[in-house]
Amino acid sequence: MKRRKFLRNSSTVAAGIISAPILASCNDQQPEKRTDITPILPIAICTWDFGNATAKAWEVLHDGGSSLDAVHQGVMIEENDLRNTTVGNGGRPDRDGNVTLDACIMDKDGNCGAVLAMQNIANPISVARKVMEETPHVMLAGKGAEQFAYEQGFEKVNLLTKKTKEDWLEWKKTSQYKPIINIENHDTIGMLAIDEKGDIAGACTTSGMAYKMAGRVGDSPIIGAGLFIDNEVGGATATGVGEEVVRTVGSFLIVELMRQGKSPQEACEEGVKRIIAKNKDKQDFQIGFIAINKKGETGGYCIHPGFTYRTYTKDGHVNNPSNSYLES
Repeated sequence: MKRRKFLRNSSTVAAGIISAPILASCNDQQPEKRTDITPILPIAICTWDFGNATAKAWEVLHDGGSSLDAVHQGVMIEENDLRNTTVGNGGRPDRDGNVTLDACIMDKDGNCGAVLAMQNIANPISVARKVMEETPHVMLAGKGAEQFAYEQGFEKVNLLTKKTKEDWLEWKKTSQYKPIINIENHDTIGMLAIDEKGDIAGACTTSGMAYKMAGRVGDSPIIGAGLFIDNEVGGATATGVGEEVVRTVGSFLIVELMRQGKSPQEACEEGVKRIIAKNKDKQDFQIGFIAINKKGETGGYCIHPGFTYRTYTKDGHVNNPSNSYLES
């Protein structure tokens, strides 16, 4: 089955009343382009301190691999780590005791694939890539995603470990649903990479909020919300309370801000401020954005202190504390 290309070109039109002299002075005006930046290539960047994931991505990039393979193999490290209870196998279940996984992936050409609320498959990012490459669709959900995975040769796995089952049974004693800011100091893993050819790709994978309502899906597998790539501009990905990222189409917003001339850091800051503006009386949740532009410049920003992001380049492997909107 031929893969239908994901249409990614979009534009926005601003309307207003502008006087003739001002209009004349603004004709053909473009954001000033910096020419003093040496491209930082290749590079891998991910949310939180997932150093093993960025190390794997860098291994792929250093060996001349594509950015798509780098992000795919990078985030799989966390999907397979049973100690990480927010991603992949061993992720915390919903309130009914079922582990449901979400993931998406996007390549340099705007092709993308995603799986939502999928059970019994250990590597949702791999299934998402199969959706991208083997179907005419962008998203498969629930039982349909699971059945497709079996048809592609994936094995059925019990994703609820002894530890996460014990935690779930303990939670049921009170059934208090209250996500904790920076719990375990990690959450969803979103990863962006640029390979030696200058091509950008991204991936995002999660088990979602612990003890969520059955069927809940956050921003992570939603193209434009949890992840967005434009190979001419850059990419962005998110972590935290996904509902708030969805409401602002956060990752797409950040890429568009970079298209308009903002740096990755400036764009991430504006992305967080847009969310804050819609939640003036509610700030007891965490959102973190990271972004990268075509030059390999990076940025990260969050609401509360505590969010970090990893970068791996030829100059080193660094865990970067993110600046935050609120002070500690």
